[in-house]
Amino acid sequence: MNRKKIAILGSTGSIGTQALEVIKAHKALFQATVLTAGSNADLLIAQALEFRPGTVVIADENKYQQVANVLVPLGIKVHAGSKALIEVVGQPDVDLVLASLVGFAGLEPTLAAIEAGKDIGLANKETLVVAGELVMEAVRRHGVKLLPVDSEHSAIFQCLVGEDNNPVEKIYLTASGGPFLKKDHSFLAGVRPQDALKHPNWVMGQKITIDSASLMNKGLEVIEAKWLFGLDVAQIDVVVHPQSVVHSLVQFQDGSIKAQLGVPDMKLPIQYAFSYPNRAANHFKRFNFADYRSLSFEEPDLKTFRNLALAYEAIAKGGNLPCVLNAANEIAVAAFLNSEISFTGMSDVIAETMVKAPYLEVPTIQDFSQSDAESRQIARQLVTNQQKVYQI
Repeated sequence: MNRKKIAILGSTGSIGTQALEVIKAHKALFQATVLTAGSNADLLIAQALEFRPGTVVIADENKYQQVANVLVPLGIKVHAGSKALIEVVGQPDVDLVLASLVGFAGLEPTLAAIEAGKDIGLANKETLVVAGELVMEAVRRHGVKLLPVDSEHSAIFQCLVGEDNNPVEKIYLTASGGPFLKKDHSFLAGVRPQDALKHPNWVMGQKITIDSASLMNKGLEVIEAKWLFGLDVAQIDVVVHPQSVVHSLVQFQDGSIKAQLGVPDMKLPIQYAFSYPNRAANHFKRFNFADYRSLSFEEPDLKTFRNLALAYEAIAKGGNLPCVLNAANEIAVAAFLNSEISFTGMSDVIAETMVKAPYLEVPTIQDFSQSDAESRQIARQLVTNQQKVYQI
């Protein structure tokens, strides 16, 4: 059996490092042939020395020489710059591209990989949030597989296997509630980045951890689910499940519900995307019912956690508004992490950007790029305005 050749976009991030753990645990099944990083040259070098890919990309061109000095003598090709990401995904030694770049930056490389006929393991939800209709049309046109890596969407995907002829009535995306479950607006107004980064169940990158705390992550997942599974927004509900062991549920037209359960570990959905349609054996931690004497579920608080409501608003109106939402959120999260605005101030920035940014009903891929840039500019100005009144 030939090993599946995998390109990891964002190999030094949380998803990328866990993907390499999966590959290391299944050396006979998978091979890392392309590794890419933003600016973490030291970790990229260490990964390349261990996994010996044919190609690496460091997006930060200032780090090129550092990487090349170590890896080129070993016969590893080294490229630099964001354009290189788009070029390497089409290489012959790639069967599947794990798209785990953070934010809008993942859109172009993912589209390029689809255009090159590569299957996609999608961990970058922003790709479908921003341009879901265009991306899914490209997937259909090129006949590639789009395999979700987000734990919630992987759960839905797994529940749908073998159910091709059975219409879905509703899906339920589970949310942990993050570190601020049941807290009110006045409490949220005073939290600091170090508080919001303490997720009770998952170990993730900073941006997605803040999104989880604000419930924006769940809002982005609602939009992603609409495109992945071809559903109306009314068919997608969010339910808060603090234990994070039921990763999501599917309700069919007869009223029956299927759920996928497992420990909160991203290696499981990563491995499933890599091995689909098979399930490879592993020695990862197993779920034990004795560890969870009760599982609870409740409705999300859309009034306190406004970001989820804003995401529903964006996808209901459609067009470029989800793109605007995403761009404003990326700026707002960065500002909060830098202690420039408050936790609740993030929602203010996003909501106002959605009002001020030009609306396009039927945007092209070029329109998305322009809309992203314009929305970021508007959001940055709103952050600046908040800084004048925000006291650290």
